[in-house]
Amino acid sequence: MPKSEPVDVNFFKPRGGSMKREIRLIVLVLAGWLLAVAGSQGFVYLLASTRLGAFLSAYTFFNLPMPFWLTGHFLPFWFIILCVLFNVWMDRHARQNLDGSLRFRARNDPGRET
Repeated sequence: MPKSEPVDVNFFKPRGGSMKREIRLIVLVLAGWLLAVAGSQGFVYLLASTRLGAFLSAYTFFNLPMPFWLTGHFLPFWFIILCVLFNVWMDRHARQNLDGSLRFRARNDPGRET
């Protein structure tokens, strides 16, 4: 079996259009996560000393105050939503853009029974 040269895969120097689209999606998912975390924390912090903040704290969702539910329960749920969307996109992307070869190929071992 001929030896192939090692392929340099670098997150910061993507090769080809396929990898560039993947990196762009990863950056968008991470930006969405950062925006949700920082935005919700900033929103709760800014409303803490206002009438709207007291009004918002009076509401409950599943017996939890709304600011607590937003930061403690919605953010992990948002992370799961982002992960599912990312994986669905990557599956479709992998099926449509194989760039002429499979990325992960199982080798047949002639001495091994299957």
